[in-house]
Amino acid sequence: MLALAALFGAVIGALLGLVGGGGGILAVPALVYGLGLPVAAAVPASLVVVGSASAVAVAPRARREVNWRIAGIVGAAGIPTALLGGLVNHHLDPQVLLLVFAAIMVAAAVRMLRSTTETGGVCDLPGGGVAWRRCLPRAILTGLAVGFLTGLLGVGGGFLLVPALVIALGLRTPNAVATSLVIIVVNSIAGLTPYLAAAHGTGTMNWPVIAVFALAAIAVSLPAGRLARRIPAAVLRRGFAVLVLLVAAGVTFQAVTALAT
Repeated sequence: MLALAALFGAVIGALLGLVGGGGGILAVPALVYGLGLPVAAAVPASLVVVGSASAVAVAPRARREVNWRIAGIVGAAGIPTALLGGLVNHHLDPQVLLLVFAAIMVAAAVRMLRSTTETGGVCDLPGGGVAWRRCLPRAILTGLAVGFLTGLLGVGGGFLLVPALVIALGLRTPNAVATSLVIIVVNSIAGLTPYLAAAHGTGTMNWPVIAVFALAAIAVSLPAGRLARRIPAAVLRRGFAVLVLLVAAGVTFQAVTALAT
């Protein structure tokens, strides 16, 4: 099991480094279907892995590519809703959660595939400032929505954040990727809190598996982040969208099969 955890962690770390997302959408299915963890344990484990790997992956991009003001607003807006999502998670059927998970992935991927241009104009002003009148409401709404889904589904939110930052806020893909990593760290910490409180003394957190998973993801995320600078932004965006669609199809098949039996 630990060898498989290392393999899956390496794949997730590569995705986080390259596209600033995708780790959570693979971590939960990998932990559930690949390593046999129940959804209740896979969700918080995913947050630990994705949050720690994102913190490392953002390091080479922190100075030049992160929009810290947008990251602060979106991240702060998502903290209370991430806590709420973690509480709601305990009252929903795990297979239903996975189906919701898949539906959101499809919607995000379709929007990314339709987006052929990078406007850079919704939040940006010509002089390098931020058009807060247009940008602030969108940034807050984005943070609220992604934060709730982070706590509910156990993802860092990257698969939603990257398209949201590109399409809704007008950030260019490299900046959206780097900024999303910062927000993922904030959301993961907030979303993990109710799970840790519920798991205290119950032993539901498989820490050896989580540690191997996270260390492998961290080890790969940093070189993957450097490699991403050499790949055209459009290629990253489209490849990310295709990956999300493939994972959504797999999650849907598994969840429907489980509900039918």
